[in-house]
Amino acid sequence: MTIAAISYGGIGLALPLILHWSIPWLIFANLAGTTIAGLSILMWIANGVQANYRRRLVEWTTDLHNLTAEEFEWLVGEVFRREGWNVGETGRQDAPDGNVDLRLSKSDQKAIAQCKRWESKLIGVDQIRGFGGTLMREGLPATAGFFVTLSSFTEAARSEANQLGLTLVNGADLYARVERVRTPEPCPVCSAPMRLGNSPRGWWFRCVAKGCSGKRDLGRDPARAVELLTL
Repeated sequence: MTIAAISYGGIGLALPLILHWSIPWLIFANLAGTTIAGLSILMWIANGVQANYRRRLVEWTTDLHNLTAEEFEWLVGEVFRREGWNVGETGRQDAPDGNVDLRLSKSDQKAIAQCKRWESKLIGVDQIRGFGGTLMREGLPATAGFFVTLSSFTEAARSEANQLGLTLVNGADLYARVERVRTPEPCPVCSAPMRLGNSPRGWWFRCVAKGCSGKRDLGRDPARAVELLTL
């Protein structure tokens, strides 16, 4: 929004008046400033919508296997973001990305993550060695690498990663990390966290505390459930 204000007020109004431009140039500058300001506002809105979508992915996705490859990377990035990292999504689905899907930074630390939305195929030693080579190319130690997948890793891959110092995150690990960073929905009865679920009768939050019957009905309409979850 600051860029939009500077573009319109500076380029479109202040600069032409200060330099005493002619009327045609004044009109041109005003149009240019308005266009740049408009594009800046659209980019700001688009970034806000994407950020909100990433938050939704973490908050209400119950089955990570339903995510597309791009959504999977967004979810992993949001998990790292909630764990305290600054995250830049660099993965490309339509072009080579150099084995770098996420660039991470925190204080003076830098790291990269590769995300593989593989469900049944295990990550092998070749993928680990390739990622290790990527870290060398990036000038980073192997300990700055995170390899994230929905499936798991072969024993040879785990052994190679252990020697290099890579951090491996399989499907079970990722589910656990998602659960840790989710914003808990408090139970209206006992204030304990509630868990999202669904059945043929619709979506609901149910209390996880033993013996508590606390529940919040989200209705049968998935769109309504999403709306309630993201208020």
